[in-house]
Amino acid sequence: MGRHRGRYAEEPSNRARRRRGRGGAFVALAAALVIVLGLTAAGVYMFGESDGCGGSDIALDVAVSPELAPAVDQVASDFNAGENRVDGRCVRAEVRQVDSANVAYQITGSGATMGDTESDVWIPDSSMWPRLVQSQAGDAVITETGTSVARSPLVLAELAEFADGEAALAWADVIPTSAPGEASERSVRVVDPARSSTGLSTLSLLQSALERSSPDADTFNAHMTAALQALHQGASSDEDAAFLALSGGQADSPPAMVMSEQAVWRYNAAHEEASARANYLEGGTYYLDYPYVVRSEDSDITRAAEVFREAVRSDEALPHLLAQGFRGPDDQMDPAVLTEDVGFTEDAPEELPVPSDGAVTDLTRSWNQLKMDSRVLAIVDVSGSMLAEVPGTGMTRMQVTGAAATEGLQMFTPTSELGLWEFSTDVNNNLHYQELAPVRELQATGDGGTEHRDAIAGALAGLRPRPQGDTALYETYLAAYQEMSRTYRPDRTNVILMLTDGDNDNPGGMELDELMTQIDGMASPSRPIPIITIAFGPDVQNLEPLQEIAAATGGAAYMTEDPTEIGDIFLQAFSLRLTEDDPGAE
Repeated sequence: MGRHRGRYAEEPSNRARRRRGRGGAFVALAAALVIVLGLTAAGVYMFGESDGCGGSDIALDVAVSPELAPAVDQVASDFNAGENRVDGRCVRAEVRQVDSANVAYQITGSGATMGDTESDVWIPDSSMWPRLVQSQAGDAVITETGTSVARSPLVLAELAEFADGEAALAWADVIPTSAPGEASERSVRVVDPARSSTGLSTLSLLQSALERSSPDADTFNAHMTAALQALHQGASSDEDAAFLALSGGQADSPPAMVMSEQAVWRYNAAHEEASARANYLEGGTYYLDYPYVVRSEDSDITRAAEVFREAVRSDEALPHLLAQGFRGPDDQMDPAVLTEDVGFTEDAPEELPVPSDGAVTDLTRSWNQLKMDSRVLAIVDVSGSMLAEVPGTGMTRMQVTGAAATEGLQMFTPTSELGLWEFSTDVNNNLHYQELAPVRELQATGDGGTEHRDAIAGALAGLRPRPQGDTALYETYLAAYQEMSRTYRPDRTNVILMLTDGDNDNPGGMELDELMTQIDGMASPSRPIPIITIAFGPDVQNLEPLQEIAAATGGAAYMTEDPTEIGDIFLQAFSLRLTEDDPGAE
């Protein structure tokens, strides 16, 4: 049997002992390092598992329309806790509230922006914004995924205490589309369409409705102009201002507001004392569809964006959306949130196709053109023929013209500038025209404290025909063009508006050729001054000279035998601002 060395057995030599001890130390150290490294690796793994993802996370910056951000933030919180990975790296979604127009205008450079608008994922309130970006900034990185995160149809909101529950209203019924001065049952407000997809959609709804109901282009343009003018009067700069206006409505003129269902829900949550009711109008409506858009071409980011897209479309995400007053991607809704008592219906209204990018651009341009204040010199004929009576009215041409022009004043904003001349022959020493009111802002006050708008109205009411006066049209056109050229304002639309009941009648006076030569020498494409003439009555025998003047200045000439139609012609005249091309003469 083998021998066992006891406690006192012979020891090996010191050299051998030292060699053996050094080798054992190396083995022990190596073993210890293996254990430590193993524990460290396990510790890092365990720590990473218990504390989410470490420094190698893929950060996904998600810019979301403010009203949707709370719901998406809840989805992101659940998503981040679930530690979703791309190639072993955790994706961490970071949600920020960013105004949709702010992002679109930053990309295109076509409007004012503020704050940080860059992001990896963009969820605006409407597909109109990315389509607008693609049409105006073709090199922008914009990838539409075809995913709608949430939906909310547009409705007409009215204070519940004033809503009468009437049915069968269409969009064209809620905005005045007739001549100015006619009474309207509703004061309708929108958020500025230049920065709001809800406001812009409202314009598109009206445009579609008017296109269906208007017999010709002139009628459509006139009605669209009236609608835009009416909307301008009550436009709110942002949603907060719109909510304030809605809650402060007066009993004699209850306001109505075009909003999404979700906006009505948010309004009611904050205004229990003045709740609003949702009305669904006939003819279909647009939806805010909250598209999921990717703004990066980086491989890791695009794959991370795809993982998060699946999360926001998951069944787990749906309750977060419905709890915030949205409909789901398939129009699901929570009747306990969108309640029937304030008008919400479980059945989703008919959806209209999203307007094309070209239509969006045109509507935005039309709105901005009308938004720009006017600068108008109005000139009224006071020749002897204005004493003639208008059949069936018991009023003279002068009286009818003055009344129509006074109604036309209501089309102008308080910051618009307006001046008034009268003309005939020899009305001011040797001049054929005379200033009755200078071109000033309508909200300005004169020396006596009278607002300029009232001064203009008073001057119109005080117009008196000159029984022996003739019609020195051409000299007056030239003097007006010279004055408006001298005082031209590039930040406004500068217009000459002539109201007359006769052809040029001034023996020995200026001829048409001389007038055209003079205007041609002053005219500049960069400083347009259109001349718009409204001629009325049976004494107008030849409209051609007025058309020639209109064509040379980018204006228009209108003729009617009935002066009572002047109000409608005002609308047609101002609808020139809705057309991009030179309208020529009518």
